[in-house]
Amino acid sequence: MLADSHCHLNYKGLVEEQQAVLERARARGVTAMLNIATRESEWDEIIGTAEREPDVWATVGIHPHEADRHPNVDTAKLVARAAHPRVVGIGESGLDYYYDHSDRARQQDSFRAHIAAAREAGVPIVVHTRSAEDDTAAILRDEMAKGAFTGVIHCFTSSGAFADIALDLGLYISISGIVTFKNARDLQETAARLPIERLLIETDAPFLAPVPHRGKAGEPAFVADTGAFLAALRGQSVDSLQEATARNFHTLFSKTIA
Repeated sequence: MLADSHCHLNYKGLVEEQQAVLERARARGVTAMLNIATRESEWDEIIGTAEREPDVWATVGIHPHEADRHPNVDTAKLVARAAHPRVVGIGESGLDYYYDHSDRARQQDSFRAHIAAAREAGVPIVVHTRSAEDDTAAILRDEMAKGAFTGVIHCFTSSGAFADIALDLGLYISISGIVTFKNARDLQETAARLPIERLLIETDAPFLAPVPHRGKAGEPAFVADTGAFLAALRGQSVDSLQEATARNFHTLFSKTIA
């Protein structure tokens, strides 16, 4: 059992040979893949892939880079699309102050709208945060005080202190292939101590291919390599880590087992 909790199967680099990509993942034991949306124009295609493939599910959402270009995507629109049986989460949404491709205030408003949609639809939010720890934490805390919601910090690269905040709020943390990089010592220290019951793994394919695939387009099959590295880092068996993270995936994204 292996779950890739975050990939982009309809992105260039994967979509051209999507069926082969899926078969390679299945051959390595991947039994669940979450195909993530970043802009509204992708939603139908992403949902369509999930409709065709029984081990693929979908999200709907707007990446913070795209927030300026999607002023019409509000909570109601997200909730309406989340009613689809193959849509199991909202996102990815959040804050990215590293590139600042969208106005920060607009990113924050979009993030809050996504959280409200996740709360209303009863599905998790997939959170993207980069160079925005303080504001991400503040919004998550403020919104949680308005009403509980579930979610995951995807492709976690933040500080150990932010990990603790996310865990205290009841969120999950997903580790990508970045953890296998030589310069990721701080992330490795955090990943080694995360509670197993809140841990997910992902590829963010076609990005961030882990060692030993650096330089290649990432794909869901590579979640097995990240899982093996993470198991060794944590001093547990590969099988136990794979089974636990897959179980966590289905627990968090509960519509996958509905």
